[in-house]
Amino acid sequence: MTTLATHVSIAEALTTVIPEELPFRFSAYDGSAAGPPDSKIHLHLANERGLSYILTAPGDLGLVRAYVMGDLEVTGVHPGNPYELMRLILDQFHFHRPKAAEALRILRGLGWSHLKPPPPPPQEHLPKWRRTFEGLRHSKARDKSAIHHHYDVSNTFYAWLLGPSMTYTCAVYPHEGATLEEAQYEKYDLVARKLDLKPGMRLLDVGCGWGGMVRHAAREYGVTALGVTLSAAQAEWASAAIKREGLEDRAEVRYLDYRDVPDRDFDAISSIGLTEHIGVRNYPSYFGFLLDRLKPGGRLLNHCITRPDNRFRNTGAFIDRYIFPDGELIGSGRIIAEAQDAGFEVRHEENLREHYALTLTAWNENLVAHWDEAVAEVGPATAKIWGLYLAASRAGFEHNTIQLHQVLAAKPDHRGNSHFPLRPTWGS
Repeated sequence: MTTLATHVSIAEALTTVIPEELPFRFSAYDGSAAGPPDSKIHLHLANERGLSYILTAPGDLGLVRAYVMGDLEVTGVHPGNPYELMRLILDQFHFHRPKAAEALRILRGLGWSHLKPPPPPPQEHLPKWRRTFEGLRHSKARDKSAIHHHYDVSNTFYAWLLGPSMTYTCAVYPHEGATLEEAQYEKYDLVARKLDLKPGMRLLDVGCGWGGMVRHAAREYGVTALGVTLSAAQAEWASAAIKREGLEDRAEVRYLDYRDVPDRDFDAISSIGLTEHIGVRNYPSYFGFLLDRLKPGGRLLNHCITRPDNRFRNTGAFIDRYIFPDGELIGSGRIIAEAQDAGFEVRHEENLREHYALTLTAWNENLVAHWDEAVAEVGPATAKIWGLYLAASRAGFEHNTIQLHQVLAAKPDHRGNSHFPLRPTWGS
């Protein structure tokens, strides 16, 4: 193998594609280094496999592979909360695409042998082209596989991460200093108030997670609530929680695709964190199905992550392979338009992105507090993936590269009456 130091050092290659001064210290196994020596945060590329990961999957995927496998070592931040590193990258990290001749010089200097890709980490989901064997994109079988990848990690792990509410969606902080549990209660209650839930009503919660909204509606509002989820682990946990709280007569969670719900004439539907999974092209059938399941005058509350614009683009490779396989995001304008085209009257919408940044901060803190238990439960690689994902998402919400929108809509009756008061009654 050609000695790297006589040609192109790894640090030299890095500073070629990132010409601005690095915001952290970088060193590599070939002895080269770059960035401020006194930086609190230090990234060390420990071996040749790590370099091969980075060269064969440029961008975030190669870096994540090296990090997950332990080939890219990070010190100065906790693996359960590497937020400071993510913030530095978003603020100061800008790639420069080298010209063809320059790229060829770098690759030749680093060694052609590094262009043979190592096997990806076992936590990585299949690439999109391989997923076709699981069914067409957003088919029921393929969606079930994607949901299993993300949500069936371990209920014990999620309990440490999410806290007692077992709620894996954006909380709503009623005031500065509110706890995560207070904020998750407020989120469910805000949804209930927007839906104008009253005793005796019937609620459908699609993509219900561990049944938080179902139990809140039944317990606090006397509603008969049905939740459906594609995660078997979630359905099992939620059913046990319903039994523990003595809500069996008013609350139920089924392991079921929302498209297979046979029940009709619901007074209200909540969709909290499902829309990200269904695919933008499926919005017409999604909103059409929900409209069909509502009574005239019934309400829908759609709560989901969005982009700050309505231009479609694929999610990054890290998110697609490790977090949300087949997930898709679009702006709130597209969501509102599709709901309207399906026949809904949109009555209210709001952006809660700052609340999601606070929620993610709390989840990262929970992961740090339970780091040893989390590593013992799911392994160091999966625990590192979650720490990285949560911290990167927090930075994304803070930088307005992603948002969280609640859209409230109603199904008008045959006279066009949506049975809304003149002014909102749910408060802030």
